[in-house]
Amino acid sequence: MNLRDLKYFVALADTRHFGHAAARSFVSQPTLSGQIRKLEQELGVALFERTTKSVALTPVGEALLPHARRSVEEADALAQHARAQRDPLAGPLRVGAIPTIAPYLVPVILAPLHRHHPGLKLVLSEEITPILLDRLRRHELDAILIATPVEDAELQMHPLFEEPFWLALPRKHPLVQKDAITRRDIETLDMLLLADGHCLAEQTMEICRMADRKDSGEQADLRAASLETLLQLVGAGMGATLVPALALRGAWMTDAGVIARPIKVPDAYRRVLLVWRKSFPRLPAVDALAEVITSNLPNTVRGLKSARPPAAKQTTK
Repeated sequence: MNLRDLKYFVALADTRHFGHAAARSFVSQPTLSGQIRKLEQELGVALFERTTKSVALTPVGEALLPHARRSVEEADALAQHARAQRDPLAGPLRVGAIPTIAPYLVPVILAPLHRHHPGLKLVLSEEITPILLDRLRRHELDAILIATPVEDAELQMHPLFEEPFWLALPRKHPLVQKDAITRRDIETLDMLLLADGHCLAEQTMEICRMADRKDSGEQADLRAASLETLLQLVGAGMGATLVPALALRGAWMTDAGVIARPIKVPDAYRRVLLVWRKSFPRLPAVDALAEVITSNLPNTVRGLKSARPPAAKQTTK
């Protein structure tokens, strides 16, 4: 039994598909299949039940999977600790971000990150919050940028900045000319939302008090998979929506038939958080990322000057 075979076991258990597991493991499908069979022969048990259409864990496979996963994670942690001793600010830093942050924040920080830490290579993933948290706990990501707090004793959470929401309206909407847009104004609008799973949808519903409304009309069933699609719907006159301030840098500001206006609603903002595992050995890399982000924010958001991760500071004493 070797670590490589355990990684194949975990990959196949996660994907339940030989082709996907092979691609994730950067090997051919016959190679992965052969090594799984070899592992089963060595253990003397069947880990998977195979048919022509599906792959499923056997009860024994289910029981052994947590042990295999821990072995793989411990080996990865060992390698990361070794790299950290050499240079924690060199090598890849795997960062995940939600789709309403990544396209607007990453272009702002790439150049200064490379300038100040040329050895640090940002590897970006873009997923909704539950998937990011799952991948962080599985050690597939080193840190994540999300906009909802999380309670987990194994994770460290630190706020980076507060981002106001703006109201996106069709260009000819009457509210475009109003001096001060209030909660009463937005509570009467047909609000368009992102699909379920996006935290922005939940935040919009809360700010606009949509839970108290009756779901009716086209907007009740009209959900967009991305913020860009949502804004195209606004430009087409289908309704209005809330957009985070960083998104004001997007191309839609000039060519989508949409006007963005500030709103006078005290709780109309979100707090963007950097989250990582407390056991992550390269804390100076997390520290560097946090500092680059908070030092290069546009003036449309409120940076939190205390955003330097305290755990990372301790390593420099």
